[in-house]
Amino acid sequence: MHQKRNIQIIEWEDLDKRKFYSFGVFMTMSIRAAVYPATLIRTRLQVQRGRSLYGGTLDAFVKILQREGPRGLYRGFMVNSFTLISGQAYITTYELARKYVSRYSQDNTLKSLVAGGSASLVAQSITVPIDVVSQQLMMQGQEGHPTRFSLNKSDPAAGAKSRRVFFGPTRDIMAQILAVDGVRGFYRGYVASLLTYIPNSAVWWPFYHFYAEQLSRIAPSDCPHLVLQAVAGPLAAVTASTVTNPMDVVRARVQVEGRSSVVETFKQLVSEEGVWGLTKGLSARILSSGPTAFVMVVGYETLKKMSLRPELLDSRHW
Repeated sequence: MHQKRNIQIIEWEDLDKRKFYSFGVFMTMSIRAAVYPATLIRTRLQVQRGRSLYGGTLDAFVKILQREGPRGLYRGFMVNSFTLISGQAYITTYELARKYVSRYSQDNTLKSLVAGGSASLVAQSITVPIDVVSQQLMMQGQEGHPTRFSLNKSDPAAGAKSRRVFFGPTRDIMAQILAVDGVRGFYRGYVASLLTYIPNSAVWWPFYHFYAEQLSRIAPSDCPHLVLQAVAGPLAAVTASTVTNPMDVVRARVQVEGRSSVVETFKQLVSEEGVWGLTKGLSARILSSGPTAFVMVVGYETLKKMSLRPELLDSRHW
């Protein structure tokens, strides 16, 4: 791609790491805050039986606002924000893996495929325990929420004390998970997460470069590289989301409902709701991943340019 349109890919060795991580934390946190409501809606749609509570993404959005208020769209957000750690681990692993693969091959698709899958493996090892807790919190406040754990509302004094304690609800959920499932409970759905996000990441990066390359062939020669990348990102996100959504539905049910078998969960889902059950939450996922990819690409490519080592600034043209 960079040979045909001279779209220069900034590699790991080109970066000022101090700037890269400083700006990266702010960018990642901003993106997560912007798309979190769509993530919450996606989770609730994937877990519900049929259309028992919500008729779709818009219906879920309206009902959550009406019944739980704006705060309902951000249930579990403070816990989920700890995935900031996994986000930095993902970026670091991706860049280092690209650098490693480049020793053996300069094929950009291969580098993106291997690096994307490796980055997701590392990130999910950190993310899954956070997801297990945050998804339980996402379901609180929903009528008849199908979770095994819930906040204790029977004791007003306990409830008041819980609200006064920082992360009180989170501690309640974590204590219940630990009591029922032990430490392993925080990694429930780990295999399903790997089967979802490793392919998702491994698909997204090659398609991102592929779409950018195709766009470069039809775009005017003076079209800014960032514009091509900004369009390619959401296209790759829609592709990856569509391909991996069936596994994402299974992952959500395993983690929220406490199931132990990915295969059995898959079979039950298809048996009860048919093949269409595998598309549950897809629109919400696209609504989340599309804009996320746009912001991520623009932010990430801009971040890398801002973090470029000073001596390389004059040698790059965008």
